[in-house]
Amino acid sequence: MTARSSAHPYIPNSDPAIKRSMLDFVGVGSIDDLYSAIPSKLRVNGLLNLPAPLTNEQDLAKHVTSILKKNSPQSSRISFLGAGTYNHYVPAVVDEVINRSEFLTAYAGDPYEDHGRFQALFEYESLMAELVNMDVVNVPTYDGLQAAATSLAMAYRITGRKKILVVTEVNPDKYSKVRNYNQSRLEFIDIPTNNLQPDLGAIKGALNGDVAAIWLDTPNYLGTLCANVQELADLAHANGSLLVVGVDPISLGVLQSPADQGADIINGDIQSLGVHCWFGGGHGGFIAVHDDPKFVMELPSRLFGLESTTVPGEYGFGDVAYERTSFALREEGKEWVGTAAALWGIAAAVYLSLMGPRGMVEVGETIIARTRYAMHKLGGIAGVKVGGSELQLREFVLDLSQSGMSAKGLIDKCRERNIEPGVQISDSQILVCVTEMNSEADINALHDAIVTVLGGAK
Repeated sequence: MTARSSAHPYIPNSDPAIKRSMLDFVGVGSIDDLYSAIPSKLRVNGLLNLPAPLTNEQDLAKHVTSILKKNSPQSSRISFLGAGTYNHYVPAVVDEVINRSEFLTAYAGDPYEDHGRFQALFEYESLMAELVNMDVVNVPTYDGLQAAATSLAMAYRITGRKKILVVTEVNPDKYSKVRNYNQSRLEFIDIPTNNLQPDLGAIKGALNGDVAAIWLDTPNYLGTLCANVQELADLAHANGSLLVVGVDPISLGVLQSPADQGADIINGDIQSLGVHCWFGGGHGGFIAVHDDPKFVMELPSRLFGLESTTVPGEYGFGDVAYERTSFALREEGKEWVGTAAALWGIAAAVYLSLMGPRGMVEVGETIIARTRYAMHKLGGIAGVKVGGSELQLREFVLDLSQSGMSAKGLIDKCRERNIEPGVQISDSQILVCVTEMNSEADINALHDAIVTVLGGAK
């Protein structure tokens, strides 16, 4: 690398004298020496192959627009995509609220200069706690993957044990993130399921004094709900372990919360609560625990509470148990608290306040009914097998192994008909996702497209 001869107007600390003093401070001779710790095969040698610069705003806008036009928004076709990012309806008022400048641009803040963000996040925590039926919910983490990883790290810190029994089918992306985040402290033991449910016998055989937690997702990656959460909680607690459960909050209007069945830590992603898919989704993770200092003090992220002020009858909103965060502890923090997905927490708060208990029941019942209809409709196609059980929520597996068509082949053919049939999870399997956005007509259109495509399969 060659140092610039002058400072760049938009890059901090790019002045050559400042760069030289920084290099001297850390004791290296050049930028190349600084990067020498990175294996050479991972570094770019020479200059990047960049196009000529665009020197005016209108040309840049035209260039970026031409790139974005290559994408197709999910609303432009009938979509059954899921596997972590879900096409749920977002009321217009949600977008109206989160696009207000005091929320959209307020990255951080303190009570004395905050204009409603702290209160909005307090309301979010309160609404989520009521939905999950737990006492304490954190300000959103980066995403549901991070929430799962942190929940298991909390189990490690609380119990002092290092083994996690994985008793469910986990989204591969989530499992990768969880393992990477905890690779220095946790050991993961996969327990095969029995008829899509956790194998209680195998779990009993694997429990010992080194097990920090049993980890369950309900619904799991394949959309199957767990029928024996309470039994898992009893097994975990008898062993001095915790039960950590991942849920999608959109289901809790119609399903009993794992909190009522013995779960110690509940986590999940709030994308389904008023956040658009947006080419991969806006995501935010939640962690919910009981009002027990042993658990609360292990939460890494911020909590906002309600407190009286010096003015009688006036209340303010600010940090709770601030001393446990990395803001207070710095390098001694248990986990780093940095950029949060707080805007999505506000979106979820608006969504939940609009829906109310009755609305959450209605959306949950609609999803369950349309999931069952889709399973029945697609399961009647010759050569197609629908995987799952009576306990499916939103997603199920479409097995094409007897159809003469590969999963990719079917997806490509359906796309020609402006339909996204689902996410390929193997050579012969597609994970189909049905939400309240998929009407009976949409499901019938998918059925007819598959029948037509398979009828022409060679």
